[in-house]
Amino acid sequence: MSFRKLSLGLAAATMLAGTAVPAFAQDSIYVPLFTYRTGAFAGSGTYIADGMHDYLEMLNQRDGGIGGVKLVLEECETGYDTKKGVECYESVKGKNPVLVNPWSTGITLPLIPRASVDKIPILSMAYGLSASARGDIFPWVFNPPSTYWDGLSMIIRYIGEKEGGLEKLKGKKIGFIHLDAAFGKEPIPLLQELAKDIGFEVALYPVAAQDMQNQSSQWLSARRDRPDYMIMWGWGSMNGAAVKEAVRSGYPMDKFYSVWWPSEDDARAGGAGAKGFKMLNWHAVGTNFPALQDIQKHVVDKGLSKSPKDKVGDLLYNRGVYNSLLIAEAIATAQKITGKKAVTGEDVRRGLENIKLDPARLKELGLEGFTEQLVLSCSDHNGHRPAFMQEWDGAKWVKISDPIEPMTDRVKAQLDAAAKDYAEKNAGWPKRTEPCDKAS
Repeated sequence: MSFRKLSLGLAAATMLAGTAVPAFAQDSIYVPLFTYRTGAFAGSGTYIADGMHDYLEMLNQRDGGIGGVKLVLEECETGYDTKKGVECYESVKGKNPVLVNPWSTGITLPLIPRASVDKIPILSMAYGLSASARGDIFPWVFNPPSTYWDGLSMIIRYIGEKEGGLEKLKGKKIGFIHLDAAFGKEPIPLLQELAKDIGFEVALYPVAAQDMQNQSSQWLSARRDRPDYMIMWGWGSMNGAAVKEAVRSGYPMDKFYSVWWPSEDDARAGGAGAKGFKMLNWHAVGTNFPALQDIQKHVVDKGLSKSPKDKVGDLLYNRGVYNSLLIAEAIATAQKITGKKAVTGEDVRRGLENIKLDPARLKELGLEGFTEQLVLSCSDHNGHRPAFMQEWDGAKWVKISDPIEPMTDRVKAQLDAAAKDYAEKNAGWPKRTEPCDKAS
């Protein structure tokens, strides 16, 4: 699917009628959490939801909130359904949320045109519309620490290095098994462009949401096509089923790569044969960090978490923690910039644009070594940070590479063109109205 078609589809998105809801007290900060603990994607979404909630609740319990202001946390169940997600948005926007986390590319896309109108920033952490990294064109949308286009380029770069250089991919065939939805299609334009530039062939294997656990036809096609490498863009039960089918079909697991969404449970689905399966990641797993230990002490041990104790520190739980780290840091930065305690969505947008999570700040937050530095700005709402490759050793994820830099030279031009195309095709797209803050 071309970005042009995607842009035109988004332009046709219409606003749903919302009912005004009284705002929360002025001495609190309202943070809605869009989650999905039910449905086909609950196996992944539940862990994310737990990590998101527990980090913010830890700040409430340990510190009294952020800057002395309590956080009001409220989940809205989307079931990973776009219509329900938009309904969640309409139900919370009158309560003065400081931001929203759609946790679905499909939900993110129709919310993008609403953000500047409602003055509610969207945090689509490492998912959503890659082009929204351009803060000058999308001032209300943030997708750190890497776009899906960055992620794809990192996987291609890593595979190229294993072959002895990107030029060695010429004549190779790369399979792309993906959820047949906005999320799974997002990196395809870049994949096809890289294939054209480098000279490899692409074989696409779309998986419909209703067929996520029955991928026999896709893997039968893969056996016929014999791709040299397979890249997966999956979520929910699709990931575990894909690993299982890959093992069953005899596909070499050391040639099977994924973007950053498979969990430990997904890898375990393939049994002993899943050893060697690889995926990108940008943060640590485990609880060997003061902040994670504080979550256990102040939230989990007090019965304030929905998470089983043995899942705290798992990959997707920690992904939720990372997401809420960004929320908390945006709020704290907004308080510092404005001098206000009970900040608004407009304030938090400025906070997001001035995030500076350097090693010193991460240490101060009890997360030293948890992730790499992230700096956002007015023009860069993503950071385009490197990720590392990790491998399933049969029992756990093991980091196997140094940070892999995105192929910035190849990605940037495509991303810039896509962002400008979006603005041009969405008639009346609002331009940025406020200057960028000079200081980070």
